[in-house]
Amino acid sequence: MRERPTPLLTFSEPPARPITREFTPTYDDDKPLRRWYHNVPLYGVIALLVSPHPSLLFVLIQHYLVVLKTPLKFTVHLLVIYTLTFMMFSSLIVLVARDPGPVTFEEPQSDGNAEEVGLTEALMSPDFLAPGRFCRICWTSKPDRTHHCSFCGRCVLKMDHHCPWLGNRCIGHRTYPAFLHFLLCITLLAMYVAVLCGHALYYAFNNPYTDEFSPVHEIGLVFAGVTFTLVIGSFFVYHLYLVSTNQTTLEHITPFLLLRYLPALPHMESSHALSDPPLEHELSYRQRRLIKEAHGYVRVYDIGFRRNWIQVVGWKGPYGLMTRLLCGGGSMGDGKSFPRATNVEERLAILAQKLVQDK
Repeated sequence: MRERPTPLLTFSEPPARPITREFTPTYDDDKPLRRWYHNVPLYGVIALLVSPHPSLLFVLIQHYLVVLKTPLKFTVHLLVIYTLTFMMFSSLIVLVARDPGPVTFEEPQSDGNAEEVGLTEALMSPDFLAPGRFCRICWTSKPDRTHHCSFCGRCVLKMDHHCPWLGNRCIGHRTYPAFLHFLLCITLLAMYVAVLCGHALYYAFNNPYTDEFSPVHEIGLVFAGVTFTLVIGSFFVYHLYLVSTNQTTLEHITPFLLLRYLPALPHMESSHALSDPPLEHELSYRQRRLIKEAHGYVRVYDIGFRRNWIQVVGWKGPYGLMTRLLCGGGSMGDGKSFPRATNVEERLAILAQKLVQDK
């Protein structure tokens, strides 16, 4: 018996197929591979932090136990030095092991009677159209202050900067207080070692016949302590300024990020060739100078000195302060939305009007 041929057209509805949504960010597949040599700078940092300790122990034992015979001072200095060392390495572990701020997908909540969102509607959403609000590499929306790191191949919440010295990892919303804690502990430890060994060196010069090897170690430790204090301390002071003004490193060194916050450009009698909002390559020399000058006083997220510090290093709960002291922890909030300054919208509107007038 011959089989019945399949009709070319059919008016019966095909069986319903379950609709599955799989959001697969691009960075999961195209993320740069992390090789062993990416951690070489991190190993160098650890070696620099550990290498002075043999000489430091020799100076402590020789100066305070053998020469001065003061075990109490030896114990106090030992406790201070290794408390700071423990706190320094605890924050380093947080920086290396903790995710700086993942940008996760939020599945749409819909019941059986709700309509599915089409692809065209999703692509025409304001988050997709606004410059800097959608990452076309990770294929996800970017919350406020989120940036895509080309080294890590992913978006990071409130990205501050990418640090090659910490195993090629980013400093973001969930690790920035730990980064401040790490810089502070290194600076305090370096200052303490420099002052301690400087005092021992001064004693050795006034009593040259006490020991012949200690001054060599003391000179090296004083030099290392002063160097670390100046280098890391200057970096720490710079980040104190950033916290006080509620800026990230990227926001501070990139004035043209202001363009994404500008309101709709006003319509003037003379037409202009700027997009809305403007793009960096469209600006003339005078417009670029205008943006750079405005960058010094238009701070979008500066909500006051005290509130800025609470937002970055504040804590909740009875043990929040203990976490800050031991390892720094992460910033408050979800890292996706931040309050803006009270008068920033007016300043941005004035800046947009000046951009149109000044060609």
